[in-house]
Amino acid sequence: MSGKRILILTNRVPYPLNDGGNLAMHAMIESYREAGWKVALMSMNTTRHYITPDQISRIYNDIDSFETVPVDNRVKPLNTMSNFLFSNVPNHVMRFTNAEFASRLKCTIDDFDPDVIQVESIFLTGYLADVRKEGKIKTVLRLHNIEYQIWQRLAMEYKGFVKYFYFKNLSGRIKSYEEWAWKQYNLLLPITDVDAAVVKQSDPAAPTLTVPFGIDTNKVKATQADLKKGYHIGAMDWIPNREAMTWFLQDVWPTLHKEVPDFKFYFAGRDMPASFAKLNIEGATCMGEVPDANTFIADKKILIVPLRSGGGIRVKILEAMAAGKVVISTEIGMQGIDAIDDVHYIRANDARAFINAVKWCLSKPEQAEIIANNARKLALEKYDRQVIMLGLNQKLQQMLAPKA
Repeated sequence: MSGKRILILTNRVPYPLNDGGNLAMHAMIESYREAGWKVALMSMNTTRHYITPDQISRIYNDIDSFETVPVDNRVKPLNTMSNFLFSNVPNHVMRFTNAEFASRLKCTIDDFDPDVIQVESIFLTGYLADVRKEGKIKTVLRLHNIEYQIWQRLAMEYKGFVKYFYFKNLSGRIKSYEEWAWKQYNLLLPITDVDAAVVKQSDPAAPTLTVPFGIDTNKVKATQADLKKGYHIGAMDWIPNREAMTWFLQDVWPTLHKEVPDFKFYFAGRDMPASFAKLNIEGATCMGEVPDANTFIADKKILIVPLRSGGGIRVKILEAMAAGKVVISTEIGMQGIDAIDDVHYIRANDARAFINAVKWCLSKPEQAEIIANNARKLALEKYDRQVIMLGLNQKLQQMLAPKA
């Protein structure tokens, strides 16, 4: 498909490559470039994920165009309350509504003349009205997750009525917005078959193609790691990660450390809350934001994934599997990954299960290594970036082909 032109819109700059969202967007950009597409990237440089001009000058120099627009997307209590009381549109949409971005988008479309525009956040759907004014451009939405499910599950985690009511209301508004937004695109790219099924349940005629996170298998290497070291890494500004780590440290770790004192746990991620950094928990170490994720995980064998809400696909799990780690995860954490319990990972949905899983790994290292090897084989065979891109290329060719 040499010569085809795609403009990718993101609601943050996909950098640094130390969390799942950035990795997933980056992998898509690289896949298009490697497949011979002309690629333009237009990103919001938000206050919450701000990237300095010096950093911006050093990234994405190998694609045809890259520009950023400053956007203030801070969560403001007064705006949030006003939105809750007087609007049916989720506050997320309002936080990414920006006049300068809309103006620059029009100029970029005029200059780059894309055949396809791919949107990497459902909350940017409002800009499609401007896209349609610029000609017959095909539009694609990448679904990193089903947003309303995240907020539904978070609501169930809260025992206080106020937070429960707010998150329940928010999830309903997001659900209505998502179901409307899905109908605005020529093609939807859910990241898992589970998410595709949710879309199809809402709209059986929705044009979908499941495109999971693709791994550059040439760069993923298995390393020698210590089975007595476990880890978790993930962006802590994402509420499900923060809630998961709070639960694990409070409800799991004290008993786990008492029963297996030799096992050490390390956790890292961007925007680590100060409350975590100040914790003084024996055997558990908060690393904050690490400069290089691969270096952080290299000597650690067990990935702990205590997610209790969330959606989409866990990029860090796939990377861990490809690197030959043992994954201990909740079912929600493994959602969307074609892995089998006790074959490719160890399932743990409650505190006792996490404790038993760690104890089993340490007592049966040979069997644990078999699970790690099975996981690596699955990740390299099913989630190879080039294989995934072949299917997407074929689908886009069909979409762009002139009608007979």
